Amino acid sequence: MSDIDLRLREDVHLLGELLGETIRQQHGDAFLDKIEAIRHSAKADRLGEGEQLSSTLDDLAEEDLLPVARAFNQFLNLANIAEQYQLIRRRDAGQPEPFEDRALPELLARLKAAGHGNDSLARQLARLDIQLVLTAHPTEVARRTLIQKYDAIAAQLAAQDHRDLLPAERQQVRERLRRLIAEAWHTEEIRRTRPTPVDEAKWGFAVIEHSLWQAIPSHLRKVDAALFDATGLRLPLEAAPVRFASWMGGDRDGNPNVTAAVTREVLLLARWMAADLFLRDIDYLAAELSMQAASAALREQVGDDSAEPYRALLKQLRDRLRATRAWAHASLAAPQPASAAVLVDNRELIAPLELCYQSLHECGMGVIADGPLLDCLRRAVTFGLFLVRLDVRQDSARHRDALSEITDYLGLGRYADWDEERRITFLQAELKNRRPLLPGHFKPQADTAEVLATCREIAAAPAASLGSYVISMAGAASDVLAVQLLLKEAGLTRPMRVVPLFETLADLDNAGPVMERLLGLPGYRAGLHGPQEVMIGYSDSAKDAGTTAAAWAQYRAQENLVRICREHQVELLLFHGRGGTVGRGGGPAHAAILSQPPGSVAGRFRTTEQGEMIRFKFGLPGIAEQNLNLYLAAVLEATMLPPPPPEPAWREVMDQLAADGVKAYRDVVRENPDFVEYFRQSTPEQELGRLPLGSRPAKRRAGGIESLRAIPWIFGWTQTRLMLPAWLGWETALNNALARGQGQLLAQMREQWPFFRTRIDMLEMVLAKADAQIAGAYDQRLVQPPLLPLGAQLRDLLSQSCQVVLGLTGQPVLLAHSPETLEFIRLRNTYLDPLHRLQAELLARSRSREAALDSPLEQALLVTVAGIAAGLRNTG
Repeated sequence: MSDIDLRLREDVHLLGELLGETIRQQHGDAFLDKIEAIRHSAKADRLGEGEQLSSTLDDLAEEDLLPVARAFNQFLNLANIAEQYQLIRRRDAGQPEPFEDRALPELLARLKAAGHGNDSLARQLARLDIQLVLTAHPTEVARRTLIQKYDAIAAQLAAQDHRDLLPAERQQVRERLRRLIAEAWHTEEIRRTRPTPVDEAKWGFAVIEHSLWQAIPSHLRKVDAALFDATGLRLPLEAAPVRFASWMGGDRDGNPNVTAAVTREVLLLARWMAADLFLRDIDYLAAELSMQAASAALREQVGDDSAEPYRALLKQLRDRLRATRAWAHASLAAPQPASAAVLVDNRELIAPLELCYQSLHECGMGVIADGPLLDCLRRAVTFGLFLVRLDVRQDSARHRDALSEITDYLGLGRYADWDEERRITFLQAELKNRRPLLPGHFKPQADTAEVLATCREIAAAPAASLGSYVISMAGAASDVLAVQLLLKEAGLTRPMRVVPLFETLADLDNAGPVMERLLGLPGYRAGLHGPQEVMIGYSDSAKDAGTTAAAWAQYRAQENLVRICREHQVELLLFHGRGGTVGRGGGPAHAAILSQPPGSVAGRFRTTEQGEMIRFKFGLPGIAEQNLNLYLAAVLEATMLPPPPPEPAWREVMDQLAADGVKAYRDVVRENPDFVEYFRQSTPEQELGRLPLGSRPAKRRAGGIESLRAIPWIFGWTQTRLMLPAWLGWETALNNALARGQGQLLAQMREQWPFFRTRIDMLEMVLAKADAQIAGAYDQRLVQPPLLPLGAQLRDLLSQSCQVVLGLTGQPVLLAHSPETLEFIRLRNTYLDPLHRLQAELLARSRSREAALDSPLEQALLVTVAGIAAGLRNTG
């Protein structure tokens, strides 16, 4: 067992012991003995020593259901904390340097060996434009209150690792841990009410405040050091390779709770939070920078007679930040005019900090300049006065309906009834027309009024506070022009990126022709200020066609877009709409970026980070740094050492795999008349709609699988460990390829083609988390007898997937090459197994009677959902 595994087990044991003490104090020895009996039964079942767990759980009294569910939920959260801490601790524990820390220095050495000069490397690194877009998809099950306690527990694990602690100090750490665990135990895991979109935005801001605010300057220091070691050159002050955007408060696709008023409030809250965070920095710097020697430029700014010129300048900035914060706060209640003191341009924040920095260097005090002042300057460049850029997202049908109402009112007929050419002719003419489209007395219906109100908020907001306008379910060039016209009508005079999102299999295949038509329109290219952004949808395409066909369609769509934009001499920015799970395009970011088509990552990369993955990847400063390092290294490598294009023979194989995969997937999901009913009986899909997870409804509209959002679709299968959306179709596709004698070709593709290797690696990872025995237990308790054969068939297909992947990798067990990951999975299974069995029992009881949402039974059920989500990490 490695040192990490040993320390992880020690930490998990300690946290579990302290949780046990807390449980004993509240529920007594007898109850704690039940918990231990359940845990031992789960272990015995895993070792094949009979079916002890079911009988142990069957003996539970009704009043024990909630505390038992809570106990195992907390065990899993504590195991997560220990694992995250151990991942950070590797840096200081005499272990080999983790890959996350080595990635950039090793890449720079390889790039130099490949012939890239120092200037070229430094220039490309400084120009990187990586945007991580934080989204509020409802898969973060932990409350913010608990997340803060979990972060404090991680800090105490770090504190106890100091080798020079006295016995009394070690005892103090243990007491703090005991207190924090008790506080977590006595805090409800589940929200009683759904969060509002504003609550979600505040949650996103909290991740910045408590983690990314520290991680960004620390990350950039290490990037600067790696660049200097490799080239002798420094990262420019204005460089911000990684920036953040957000959909929280801007994503109104299918969410009626996100309104124009909500978007305005979130923009103001972001300005308030940015001003508040920078005020803390400036207060500190004003106290520290007491030096007298200053450059002529700084003296001129504050007056020659100032005894402490740095403090004088920073106090001016502090006064303006206070005025900005006060204005943002007052504007939340009612619109307020901004006084001259309010900061409105990022240069107004950055310039005084740069002046102090340059003056200190000129006066021989570079060591002071390169301390906290440089960190503040890096934050100012990365976050600015607006903290994150807010994207707006809306469904193309809403724009179409709004324009239909408008054209109908104007006596032109219904826009929705026109063909594409007539729409384009109308839209282009109106975009050029100087007169308003609508008279002032036009009174639109509520939906159209909301679309127009959102456009007015965009027009009124500072450009630097906004990101892109994303059009869901885009399918034609007119979808982009429609948004441009609505924004123009609302008074927007500056350019804004309007981004078509291609989601379904058919839309991905049609993405190239749509963009060809758009870029070929007279005047469209001239109106582009910066790159043409296009969003690739992973969630809906996988739900529509399965991951085999969806992955290949995404790849081909990107290739076509790269070619088309190159022919039109337009820069392309691809925006990847990935979720946390493999079934929604998730997986290790580094490998995913390096598996993109050549030319698709040209110094620019935009991707969503969603729900619980935001906390797991960016919730702690140390973990956030590691993930920022991986993103930066991967985008730089994909830009400067892009993979070769796939061989024609590989393309043929992928075409056949995709065709076989989509047929096998749809034969089950679409063609089997029992499938929807089986899904609803065997998973907690119906109950997920009652979970107060996020502000969005679980469905876009009434209907079957096609009406479900991708998240409950994935979440339901994850809870039962069948993980069906991530693998269904691959088993047939790969087995058919082997039957055609293409085994050698598949091995070659896996060895030499990053795209295919990454797909198989992600498939292997999700299959290692799948568990047919657990899925079967749900069926036995929940599924009506006529549907049981379908469940057995699906578990057989899962088994086939596992066998064919093992055949491809040549390993005895899944993830044999990653013992660390296997250890994490094994460690969790002891706590997950009881939660799965308990959840199946609770679902059965809940469905047999109408239980109130706040009843102990329903609360216990929701806690099992939260616990399983925590244990499996990437839930939806």
